[in-house]
Amino acid sequence: MTDLASRQVRTVTPAGTSLPSFWRVARDLQRSSTVVQLNYIPMPTVVKPEIIAEYKTHEKDTGSSEVQIALLTARINHLTEHLRTHRKDFHSRRGLLQMASRRRKLLDYLKHHNLPKYNELLQKLNLRK
Repeated sequence: MTDLASRQVRTVTPAGTSLPSFWRVARDLQRSSTVVQLNYIPMPTVVKPEIIAEYKTHEKDTGSSEVQIALLTARINHLTEHLRTHRKDFHSRRGLLQMASRRRKLLDYLKHHNLPKYNELLQKLNLRK
């Protein structure tokens, strides 16, 4: 029996079983009839309509620089709180850096085109440069 399919490499754990512990847990969960309930506390999310209503420049405004900057700031603050607890979430960190860069570009645009609005927005959003 030199067939590769007939050869099995088994590692024995200290408990005497041949399965690693995470496989045993998965197997036991499949066999059990109890329901596992995880406690989940939802984080406060970004409320887009409220932010748009606060920063819009006219009645139908949803995409002006001021509104975009305010929305990005809310998302950045929300993601920053997430990253405080999940320090190794590098994919979210990359998204955070992209959002911060996009906000920086929008702030530069606003600074060059409307300096009073730029200064007002910095004070309103508690941003400093």
